[in-house]
This record gives sequence, C-alpha cells and structure tokens, in this order.
Amino acid sequence: MSEGLPPESAPAEDLRTTEVDLGGLVNVLATHLYSTPLVALRELVQNAHDSHTRRLLEDPDGDHRPLIRVRGDATRRTVGIEDTGAGLTEPEIHAYLATVGTGYTRMLRELTGNQELIGAFGLGFLSAFSVADEVVVTTTSHREPGLGHRYRSRGGQQYRVDPVPARPQPGTVVELTLKAEHAHLADEDALREVLGRYCVLLPIPVFVGDDDEPVNAVEVPWRQSSVERDATRRPSDGDPHAARMRFAAAFGRRFEPLTAFPVHPVEGGTDAIGLLWVQDGGTYGTSDNRDLAVYLRGMLLAEDARDLLPGWAGFIGGVVESNRLTPTASREDLQRDEHYRALQRALTDAIVDGLYETARLRPAAWRRILTRHGQDLLGAALCDDRLFTLLADDVPVPTSQGDLTAGALRAAGGGAVHVALGSGGGLEEMLYRAMRVPIARGDRYAVLPFLRRYAQLRGCRVVELGSEHGDRALFRDPERPLPAGETAWLAGALADPGEQLVPARFDPPGLPLVLVPDREAELKARIEDDRADARIPSAALRLARAFTARTDGEVRARLYLNLACPAVQDLLTAYRGGHTGSATAAGLLRSLKVIMAAAGAAGSSGGDLTAALSGIGTAVSALTAAVPAGLPDVPDTPGALSEGP
Repeated sequence: MSEGLPPESAPAEDLRTTEVDLGGLVNVLATHLYSTPLVALRELVQNAHDSHTRRLLEDPDGDHRPLIRVRGDATRRTVGIEDTGAGLTEPEIHAYLATVGTGYTRMLRELTGNQELIGAFGLGFLSAFSVADEVVVTTTSHREPGLGHRYRSRGGQQYRVDPVPARPQPGTVVELTLKAEHAHLADEDALREVLGRYCVLLPIPVFVGDDDEPVNAVEVPWRQSSVERDATRRPSDGDPHAARMRFAAAFGRRFEPLTAFPVHPVEGGTDAIGLLWVQDGGTYGTSDNRDLAVYLRGMLLAEDARDLLPGWAGFIGGVVESNRLTPTASREDLQRDEHYRALQRALTDAIVDGLYETARLRPAAWRRILTRHGQDLLGAALCDDRLFTLLADDVPVPTSQGDLTAGALRAAGGGAVHVALGSGGGLEEMLYRAMRVPIARGDRYAVLPFLRRYAQLRGCRVVELGSEHGDRALFRDPERPLPAGETAWLAGALADPGEQLVPARFDPPGLPLVLVPDREAELKARIEDDRADARIPSAALRLARAFTARTDGEVRARLYLNLACPAVQDLLTAYRGGHTGSATAAGLLRSLKVIMAAAGAAGSSGGDLTAALSGIGTAVSALTAAVPAGLPDVPDTPGALSEGP
C-alpha cells in the first residue's frame, strides 16, 4: 500500500473529492496539449465530419447533403468552419460543447458501433482556444430546425449561450477570432494546403472559401473497388497502378515516386489499408527518408509515423488508414499496442511483396530503384531473408570499376569476389587497377557483410584485401624463399617502421612492390584510442575488440615485394654481386613507394614525401654519374641495372 493513501476499508466520511483547477486545466488542454496550432483546424473539421455522420445515423431518410466549408478573412483575422450536419440543441451545447472530456461522438459510437465517427475524448473543441482569442458557435439542430443558438467564449473558462434566428438549414458555424501570432491561419491559400493534407481521405467534400472544387477531390486508389463512389472522388481510368502513381505523386512531399504498391488488411492482424511507394532521390546507407502518414477514420492522425516502417526502408513513403489504431489524447500520435505492432509487420510484408511485384512486372522501374537505392537495398537485404533472395543477383555493389552486381564481381574475379577493406589509395589502389579485376568497396555501407552472405549462398570465395588472410590469396609465396640476409637488407632499404617486408609473387609483373595497410590493425588502433570508449557504444566496442584480438597491432602495413618483377630480380642480382648501385636503386624504389602511397594518403603508413622526392634526384644523379664518358645511354628496359659497370 502506498504511503499516504487511505486503506480501502476507510469510512466513507474520510474520503474527499479531488478538486479541479478549471482555469489551469483548460490552459493546459487548450495551450499545451497540441504540438502545432494547425491541429485546431483538424479538430474542428473533424467535429464537422462527425456532425454529418451523426445526422445520417439519426435521420437516415432526411434530405441531407453533406458539406463542410472553411473560410478565412485575413482582414478580420477570422476563420470559420461551416457544416450542414446535425447541429446542437441548447442542452447539448451545455452537455457536450462546454463540458471538458464529454463527447457526444464517443457516446454515439458506443451506442451504434459506427466506426466512421472520429472523435473520442471530448477535447477537440478546446483546441480552438489554442489559436483563438474568442470562439463563437452558431448552430441549429436538425431536431429543432426553427431554433438557433449562439455560444460565445473568450479563453474557454466562461461562456454564454443566446438565442438567435435559426439557420436556413440545420448545421453549425464555428468562427475563430485568431490570436495575433496565429493570424496567418486566416490565409485561404494556407488553409487549402493544410486541409488538403488533413482531409484528403474524408468522404465528405471540404471546400475553402468560394471554391467549387473540394480540397479532397482526390482519387483514392484503394477505395476505387468500392460499390459506392463518393461525390468527391474522380472515377478511375481502369489502370490500378496508374491510379496509385497519381496518388503518390500528389501526396508525396519531397520525391517523385518510382513505383507504388498497395497495403491490404490482414485477417487476424490489422485492418489497415492504403498505399506505399518507393521514393526517388539518391540515398546513402545512413539516410532515413521514411515518410508515412496515418489516417484514423479518414482524418490525418500522425504526419510522421516513420517508426511503423522497418528501419531499413529509408526510401519508402506512404499513406495508410485504420479504425483500430489507438490515438493519444492529442490525436497526434499512436499508442504502441498490439494493433500498432501488427501494422508494423503488415507494412514490412507489403514492402517486400511490392518490391517482388515491381521486379517481376515493371523492369524499368526496378532498374531505377536499384540505381537510386542500391546502398539502402544492400542493408535491407541483410535484414530480411526474402529481400536477400530477391536482391542477391540484382543489387549494385560499389567497386573500383563502378557499380557491379555480385554476380559480375564473381565472374570477373574468376569465381572469387574481391573486397577491399579500406578506402584504397596509393600503391594499393594501383595494384587493384593493374589487376584489372573489380574490387568491391568494403568500406561502404553493408557491402562486406552482403558479399560474405552472397558467397555463402553461391558457394564462392570472398577475398578480403587488406587482411593478412585475404592478401595471401593475391600475393603468392615465392618459388624459393630468400635468404635471411637478403630479406633483412631489403627490409632495411625499403620498409619504414611498422611495415613488414613480405617477399611474394603477384600480377602484374611490372609492379615492383605494393604497400598494403593492415585494416585490422587500423581498427584496433582506433578502438584502443583513449577516447574510443566515449565515441563507440559499449556493445559495439566489445564486438570490435573481439574481432581485432587476433592482431597485436604492431604491423600497420605489409610491403609486398614482387619477386616476379624483372627490376626486383635485377636489384637482387646487383646486391649479390656487390654492385655499388644496388643501394641507390633500392633508394629509388623506396622513394617510389612513398610517393605512390602519398598519392592516396588514406591507408599510408607514413613516409617523408619531401625526402622521397629528393631521393629520386639523388638516385638519378648517382646512377648517371656512374656511366663512363662515351658509353651509350642505359636502355630503358627491365634488366638495365645489371648491365651497368
């Protein structure tokens, strides 16, 4: 039992009634419940819609033409919302309009089971006081067509009701005298824009000013199969996909739709129905352009409901409507209940099914989707087995030769898929170009894990360049190992601190040496940085440390010396013969290594570029000085060094 609470057996005379500060409550509800003043327009139009629905329920045989008209007067700073609905009697004004938390709509829905009624909390009318200094309601009930009543209030805490002449027909006009800071709402162009989005799915026509065309005269594709056609809807041209694309183009705010596909109710899951589309616009792996609007019983409830879409679907936009979702009190968000989670699952399935349909039926659109969203789709494929099956052979992968499919990578690599773990540069990049084999950019979003999974699916190898294991697949062992003394001399002449000299054989033979950074050592150095704990989440840090535990981090790069290169063989021949130019030639190769590594500084293990440039000049001077006068120039061919004096 909580401290300070009376026991359940306490005498009734000890119980007290909680006092309510009406002024404070109205201020909170009217001023702080809603995130934007635009919600006031939505709530009042919603009330007008429910008034029409109520009239149809109470007087189904009456002469009733549903109509909502919103007028703005910038000069008077007013907005009026007029409907031809049920209207209110004077007792109903006191019981519902002026009573916080009591809504006739909610009661009527509970009595009739009608799911077209939108209101639920009896709070919507209070939103008017968030934007208006004064609210005037003039109404005539269809039950008392000869009587009129006018409600007037400033601030919502006090009001008066006076008799007025009856309106020409039953219905209500709510007039707001706007606060100065909300005067822009009286602009009718602004009203058209706002109401065109809020009311696009309402079955009742909503007009602005003296317009003859309702703002919600939009063809709603998923309603076209209905037997009843609303007066606000244009007839379909018979092509469902064309209708979907028109709606997506009209509703999308930022991007052109590339294709569109439906959302259907799921038996035992969700009643949601609507439309999703793939948005145009290039994206990256970290982009999140998810754009989903949710309508509850035809009225916009959540403008940005992106969390209903899977996290990998950063390229998807859409609109769905449902009667089962539970709104928050402000009706600007959804409660995360079982209906919400069921809709999440249904939307994921709808996206996957829609992409399959596009790939099968609309190849041109499918190619555009792959081009625009290849990076996102790589990550998406890793999140859903169905998507991986669809995308494995189609999605483009960034490589050293442009975007290629994994299948093209595999074919060009002789049955193996080559992936660079770093961003390349310098001699490493030169090697990749010289190999004439496309190398996937493993530093890009999702590329490496996608290709690893692809290799498992297709039974091929992944060669991860930049790791010791992967490099061994490219750099073959020499036919005969070099003597320890020669290896030590070459390491001293060519390698810098942190670089390990590795004699090898590789293609092309014209490339004498390649400096390949150890990407595992680079990662280890980054995560062991004293500041890493503050930058990397602890779970990710543990995984990264487990991955790099196999390397001690001492070797930052490997300098592969190509024993298949004639120039390297000449250098070794000169060294073995005690040629005085061997040290000079080795210095020339060392300068070449530094200069080419500096050309793509990312991944370079260091080296003094100025000294390397100077070293070339020194080597050229030394080599040319060694040529006796009168002898022909040294030919520019491999093996020239061994023919010197």
